Order: sequence, then C-alpha cells, then structure tokens
Amino acid sequence: MNIASLLAKKGPKVITVQPEQTIRQALALLADHNIGALVVVDRDGGPVGILSERDVVRNAARDEAVFAKTVSALMTKDLILGVPQDDLESVGHTMTNRRIRHLPVVDQRRLVGIISIGDVVKAQRDLYRGEVETLQFELTEEHGKPATR
Repeated sequence: MNIASLLAKKGPKVITVQPEQTIRQALALLADHNIGALVVVDRDGGPVGILSERDVVRNAARDEAVFAKTVSALMTKDLILGVPQDDLESVGHTMTNRRIRHLPVVDQRRLVGIISIGDVVKAQRDLYRGEVETLQFELTEEHGKPATR
C-alpha cells in the first residue's frame, strides 16, 4: 500500500497557513479543524514549513508573547515530504525514526495531501486484519470447520 491509496480513502484536504500569519490565527485554525498540524505554504501554495501543536506548546512554555509571533518564527523549516508513490511501511519507519507525526505529500512540488502517523498505523492495521481474515477463510475451507481464535 502506498500514500496515494491512503489519500484516495482519506481525501486530499490540507489546512494551510501563511508564514506571516500570527500564531493566534494558526491556533484558531488548529482548533476549528480539530487537527494537530498546519502546512505552511508560500504565496504559490508550495510547502515551506509545518507548524504543529508541539511547536507552539514548546515555545509558549518559554515565551508568553508567543501568540503575537508569526508562524514563520516557530514553524519547522526542514520539511520531510512524502510523494504519492511512497510505500506506507517505509513512510511509517521514517515518521517513527524522525519522530514526526505529520507528513505533507507533494506531487511535482505541488501540495496534494497530508498524512498522520495515525493514518499510517490504521492503514497497516486494516491491511493486516484483511490478511488474517483471508487466512482464517482459507483454513476454514481447507478443514471444513471455522477457525478458532
């Protein structure tokens, strides 16, 4: 399974924010859409960073004036991006090893979606569940009685 198949089920919607917007505006978007991260895009819609709840909380713990700062001041600039052809197993490893929870997805430098580590885990769980059901069915067919758990 790859990112494209996951996005086909999930949909391509990505909530974005501009670098010059304030952290207060970004927090409103996070709260309004019940999400944990925003992709920061330039005027052409290309991803230039990501802002997560974690970024805001870590800065708020050190600086009470965080709400007036711009998104560009807090965003993670070293983006790790996925492409639709990426295999979910390798994506899951990358996200775990790099300790990231959200992965913007680009196709020919254009933002086409975002996936979370939760999306990856759920997709893998569903895949494994389907494999188990297939094996149980085959066992039932072979032995003529339902498999026990």
